[in-house]
Amino acid sequence: MSTRTPIPFLKGHGTENDFVIVPDPGNALDLTPAAVAALCDRRAGLGGDGVLHVVRSAAHPEAKAMADEAEWFMDYRNADGSVAEMCGNGVRVFARYLHHAGHVAEGDFTIATRAGVRSVHLAKDGDVTVGMGRARLPEGEVTVTVGERSWPARNVNMGNPHAVAFVDDLAHAGRLLEAPPVSPAQAYPDGVNVEFVVDRGPRHVAMRVHERGSGETRSCGTGTCAVAVAAARRDGVDPAVTGTPATYTVDVPGGRLVITERPDGEIEMTGPAVIVAEGEIDGEWLENAVR
Repeated sequence: MSTRTPIPFLKGHGTENDFVIVPDPGNALDLTPAAVAALCDRRAGLGGDGVLHVVRSAAHPEAKAMADEAEWFMDYRNADGSVAEMCGNGVRVFARYLHHAGHVAEGDFTIATRAGVRSVHLAKDGDVTVGMGRARLPEGEVTVTVGERSWPARNVNMGNPHAVAFVDDLAHAGRLLEAPPVSPAQAYPDGVNVEFVVDRGPRHVAMRVHERGSGETRSCGTGTCAVAVAAARRDGVDPAVTGTPATYTVDVPGGRLVITERPDGEIEMTGPAVIVAEGEIDGEWLENAVR
């Protein structure tokens, strides 16, 4: 497909983590890193924390094996054009788009991602619940540093890597324009999302995040899951041991998400997802932007 052809797009957000949505059922578009970065540019493009490339699983080489379980594949890209395994807020917005476009009905369905197939429940009140899989807690000490301050951090993997640091004040995270140094570097060979967390009340925390490839964002779905798990373990709570689900409320700059870890290890994230607008990308602009 020539990029000079107008390309349909939508804009959406989940707790103000915002995305450019590009429907491409047949996987006909060549969304290069440069094209993604141009689309996500907040001054010269449409603006977004990432791109949700909507492809039928059967049409994408990375998703063909999941086509029997999930019709649609979330080919997610960070704002800098790099590929990401998973994006929790992105899955909710992706689900909202599928309903908006008439591809799914309210209720339960599945979405394929690079981190595996995710189960989704679309409620009548508009909230979307996503089964985020299980957290892995790699062994080893990790330290996060901002300026003169350093904190021990919990290494949590939600299909993508996280370093969760509990701090006294979210301002201690600094401006988060650049990725905070994390040591040892070999703990995260492909980079890491870094969360800074403060307590707000019983099983209620607030966080800021530097997302790998995007900088500070208003929200990070996988990050809220990682934070909830890290907070639970810090609090001595492990549903696999107690047999009782643990629910944490996580405030992010863009809103609030509710995270539940079940005794079987499955983590569920519930929150809003909104479609803001739709239109067409000028193909000639995109072609010139990536030269």
